[in-house]
Amino acid sequence: MGIAGNEWGFQVGTLPKGARDKISDVPGVTVGHCTLADGVVQTGVTALLPHQGDIFHEKVLAASYVINGFGKTTGLVQIDELGTLETPILFTNTLSVGTAQTALVKYMLERNADIGCDTGTVNPMVFECNDGHLNDIRGLHVTEQNALDALANAADDFEEGAVGAGSGMSCYSLKGGIGSASRVFELYGNKYTVGALLLTNFGTLRDLTIGGERVGERLYQKKEAEKAAAEQQDKGSVIIIIATDAPVSARQLQRVARRAQSGIARTGSISGNGSGEIALAFTTANRIPHYSPKKPIAVDVLFEDDMDLMFRAAIECVEESVISSLTHAEHTKGFRGHEKECLAELL
Repeated sequence: MGIAGNEWGFQVGTLPKGARDKISDVPGVTVGHCTLADGVVQTGVTALLPHQGDIFHEKVLAASYVINGFGKTTGLVQIDELGTLETPILFTNTLSVGTAQTALVKYMLERNADIGCDTGTVNPMVFECNDGHLNDIRGLHVTEQNALDALANAADDFEEGAVGAGSGMSCYSLKGGIGSASRVFELYGNKYTVGALLLTNFGTLRDLTIGGERVGERLYQKKEAEKAAAEQQDKGSVIIIIATDAPVSARQLQRVARRAQSGIARTGSISGNGSGEIALAFTTANRIPHYSPKKPIAVDVLFEDDMDLMFRAAIECVEESVISSLTHAEHTKGFRGHEKECLAELL
């Protein structure tokens, strides 16, 4: 559940956490993995479903924000133009984006007979990070079935760390992967939840900060100088998904997505030149029908001056999700003998 760092005395944020301390504390959100971990193959697919209904015909409001654009994704252009999300979200390695996209298209076609026939096509959302240090990425080991299995495995409780798309990822020169967290806040007499799911593959060891403590600097000093120096160029990526059940507009969701940078910065990241860092935020509170209801659509929104609580919740979720990906990960050996230690064993 959430950060496994409390045993070391770390405190991330001040807002109360959800029951699971995961993005699935937002009602209807589920996550599934398909993990490929066998020698030089350290990769996989992770799937996130925004709600359990027909997402193509009952879209959710969404917005993205590109912190640093060194990444390969599908679907962001239409998200930013229309402000809606109409498919599940898949995560995988860089060279498997096309495979995952094809699988997601097939998944949507199977469930929606009108796509490409009685209506337009579909906007599949696929995100990636490069796991080529630990994984034989040129081997193209991810298959369409792996993506479909991740979708089928989606549940409200799920593993974190070196699983699914996170199997071969590295974070702060240690083993990274999948991390998640949630926060609850109250407005207008109602309780709302914000949750985050991150795929972490960024950062350098010396920068790692946990709860304001320069943990990475202490670990760096313990390492051999040559080994540590080789780990000090940030060429990774991080994908950040923020979900909420609070009533907000697509424009407000982009404001929330921008705060993702504050969350990762709290863990020490400088968003290096070669680090692809992309955030997507969505709300399950406001649904948009695919077909016109022949009348105006009402969308509830928070008053702008009341957004600060939601900003804080999102920042805390992102920060904790980074650390959670590290503390849940396991020591991994993979491609060309490369290996990454996990934070838990070092602490």
